[in-house]
Amino acid sequence: MKLIAITGGIGSGKSVVAHMVQVMGHEVYDCDSRAKALMTDDAEVRQLLVDAFGKETYLDDGTLNRQHLSRVAFADNTALARLNGIVHPATARDMQRWAGEQAARGADIAFVETALLRTSGLDRLVDEVWHVTAPDDVRIDRVMARSGLTSEQVRERMAAQRIEESVMEGEQVINNDNDTALLPQVTRLLQNTNN
Repeated sequence: MKLIAITGGIGSGKSVVAHMVQVMGHEVYDCDSRAKALMTDDAEVRQLLVDAFGKETYLDDGTLNRQHLSRVAFADNTALARLNGIVHPATARDMQRWAGEQAARGADIAFVETALLRTSGLDRLVDEVWHVTAPDDVRIDRVMARSGLTSEQVRERMAAQRIEESVMEGEQVINNDNDTALLPQVTRLLQNTNN
C-alpha cells in the first residue's frame, strides 16, 4: 500500500484536498484530530502530559484543559518540545497502526493529512508527499475568515511553521491560489500514483 501525506501551511487548503480524496473513495488519517483524541483517550499519553504539565492538564470531568496546556506549553520552546515529544510519537504509532489496518483491508492508497510533516517525523513514514500551497495573502484571508484571528496572529502562526512550508525535492505540488482548479490537479496526481 502506498501512504501519501497531504501537507501544507495554515490556510493552504490541505483539508480541502484531504476531503476531496476522501470523497473519491480513499481513507484519510487526520493527524490533528487523532492527536487531540489521543490526548484525551490514551492512558499513557494522559499520564505523560500530567507528569510534564501538572494535574491541571485535565479538568475534573476528564477532558483536556486546552487553555492550561496552551498557556504552559507555548510559554517557551522547551515546554513545546516536551509536548511535541509526547504527542508526535503517539500520533505516529497510531497512524502506523491505522495504515496497517488499511493495508489489511486491501487499500492500494491511503492518505495522511498533517501540518507538521517534518517536525513530527511522519515524512520518514510516507511514500509520497502532496504539498498544498497558496499565496500568503490568500492564506491569511482564509484563516481570518474561519478563526477570527487577526492578520498579525495568522502571520505569527505562519512564521512558526516556516520549516514545514518549504517544498522539498520530489514532493508533488498542488496550487490552491483560488484561481487554479483543484480537482484536475488532484485527479492527475491520483492517476500518476495508480500508474
